[in-house]
Amino acid sequence: QVHLVESGGGLVQPGGSLRLSCAASGGIFRVNSMGWFRQVTGQQREPVASISSGGTTNYVDSVKGRFTMSGDGALNTVALQMNNLKPEDTAVYYCKADISILGGTRRDYWGQGTQVTVSS
Repeated sequence: QVHLVESGGGLVQPGGSLRLSCAASGGIFRVNSMGWFRQVTGQQREPVASISSGGTTNYVDSVKGRFTMSGDGALNTVALQMNNLKPEDTAVYYCKADISILGGTRRDYWGQGTQVTVSS
């Protein structure tokens, strides 16, 4: 059974940095891509960043130049380095993985979410 475990959230002052991590495990044949999403209570979950199996990254405009997503070669572990954080970055951050499991099934899996709060 596939598990995604996130870590690294917390409280930080504006201008500060945090690093989120997401580790995938359990019956994985291949991780096709990984992404970070965030959600504010009462609002829709929005994409923040993604990385493909080839290493191509994409970012929502609001975080370009501040956030960097990286991963190991197999994308079993990815990270989101968040610099120059702003209050509007406050949200619950979720890791999402597009995974093909042993036996051929392919689907999206979600982590449990980690709270990021940017406040003075």
